[in-house]
Amino acid sequence: MSLLISVGWIASLTVAVALLATINARLHHSLGSLVQLTPPQAETDPDRLSELTVIVPAYNEAANVVACLSSILDSTPAPIQVWLVDDVSTDTTWELAEALAAERGDPRLRLWKGQPRPIDQIWAGKNWACAQVASQFTREYVLFIDCDVRLRPGALEAALETAKRTQADLLTVGPDIVCGCLAEWVVQPIMVVLLAVGYDFATVNHADGSAAFAFGPFMLFRRPAYQSIGGHAAIADQIVEDVQLARRIRQSGSRLILCMSGGLVTTRMYQDAQSLWEGWSKNWFLGLGESWFLALLSALGLIWVGSLPWLGLVVGMGMAIRELPPWEWVLLLSGLGIGGQVGLRWQLQHWMRLPMHYTWLTGLAGLWTAAIALSSAYKTSTGRGWTWRGRILHKPGQSTSTS
Repeated sequence: MSLLISVGWIASLTVAVALLATINARLHHSLGSLVQLTPPQAETDPDRLSELTVIVPAYNEAANVVACLSSILDSTPAPIQVWLVDDVSTDTTWELAEALAAERGDPRLRLWKGQPRPIDQIWAGKNWACAQVASQFTREYVLFIDCDVRLRPGALEAALETAKRTQADLLTVGPDIVCGCLAEWVVQPIMVVLLAVGYDFATVNHADGSAAFAFGPFMLFRRPAYQSIGGHAAIADQIVEDVQLARRIRQSGSRLILCMSGGLVTTRMYQDAQSLWEGWSKNWFLGLGESWFLALLSALGLIWVGSLPWLGLVVGMGMAIRELPPWEWVLLLSGLGIGGQVGLRWQLQHWMRLPMHYTWLTGLAGLWTAAIALSSAYKTSTGRGWTWRGRILHKPGQSTSTS
């Protein structure tokens, strides 16, 4: 029996090591081939951004709205238009935005008080807020930015320059992820790896390919292309609206370009463990096509590559103390697995400037993210507890009297 257990450990750890090696290779391919935004090398003409409108939809963003709007306005002196669209927030988002506008007196900043959502139609996420100001788009480019995004000087210039150089109809930028609490340090690196490997970002930029993905926090459209696909109104009931918009751009024959921020765009997606759990669990199952098989497989895979090497390390040390063979192989394979995890975190630090803090908690990360996967499957399937910031979510096509 002990021999069978030992063989089982060696086989399981060997699979984990092989999977981690494969994931490392795919992550390098996914992130390493992407263009990084770079600030202009010389002083640029501010009027070059006069063709840009920036839209910031906000729902209960009291913690972010002032810092977000300030970072946009401070990032450039150019005559951009910046619209803050309040999606009937129940906190002090609107009051804070009004106070900021009065304090700064910046004519570039405009505030739009959104209307309540129609009761006879599902409007998911920020789609309703974005669609309400569609009639205000008169400039050639429109940029949608989430309220948790912060821009550094040169970010808008670099994005617009890259969009023009690549002839992008949609340029979407992967922001650097900022973590501020333990839950974020544990979960966010795993999520970034899953997205980068699962969607293979490098293939998105192939002009003749079919892959489509977008980073919702930063989506820069050429206005004619945005209007030709129907804008946010065309995907009103879609919860994962960024990917749906990217697919429509791709299907229309327009040019989709994905790049990394080069340190010019950052985001802290969630402020605490509760909002992180709610945020990821609302999207995960939908991203898997609502397949319980894939949900279970992903949960098992996360435990396998995230937690098993660390458990193997503990088991191997126990076997070594008791001098039970083949403890050397168990420890070696566990070490290689942990080394693979360190390799993933190093790549995130290299390509996305995400520090390697708490890498030693990757074992916990495997369990945590597996639990999110299963929670998402349950919530999405049953509708129980499937919410975002207190708003009940509904599947596309589902009839409802509220949204």
